[in-house]
Amino acid sequence: MSDENTNPEGGAQQPAAQGADAQKTAAPKMNVLTQFIRDMSFENILAQRGTGGEVTPDVQVAVNLDAKKRSQEHQFEVATKLNITSRNKGSEENLFLLELEYVGVFHIENVPDDQMHPFLLIECPRMVFPFVRRIVSDITRDGGFPPLNLETIDFVQLYRNEIMRRQAEASKGDIKHDA
Repeated sequence: MSDENTNPEGGAQQPAAQGADAQKTAAPKMNVLTQFIRDMSFENILAQRGTGGEVTPDVQVAVNLDAKKRSQEHQFEVATKLNITSRNKGSEENLFLLELEYVGVFHIENVPDDQMHPFLLIECPRMVFPFVRRIVSDITRDGGFPPLNLETIDFVQLYRNEIMRRQAEASKGDIKHDA
């Protein structure tokens, strides 16, 4: 008698437990170790001018992401930087400026090296975004404006746009370099 499991067709099968263990060890693991505001600035320009009256805000949000490996094994720091400008529609008059750098420190395991860059710039910011949204809402409300509730940011599209921008810059550099 053989120790090998066989299926009815006569072929060998792997034990189910062995396949489950292989999947367990390969699954990516991510823990948020800490998150904090590294830098924040809010300027209520409307109050500084002492003007009031009817305003129709036009809000522009710029997002920048940065990731780096920390000295501890499997730890990474991901910074989400927001630059939010609110202008009065139809004029160049600024109402407020908000700059925020929010950092998350993550413990990440079992992510292949070729997938680590997108993982850091997509999944990590997605995990801390609700906290960023809350801070922006509270700061604008406390600054004398209606709370600004940020729309959900599509970090996948943001990542793709940045890759395409870098590729376009590289191809321009190649053209200039060859000429």
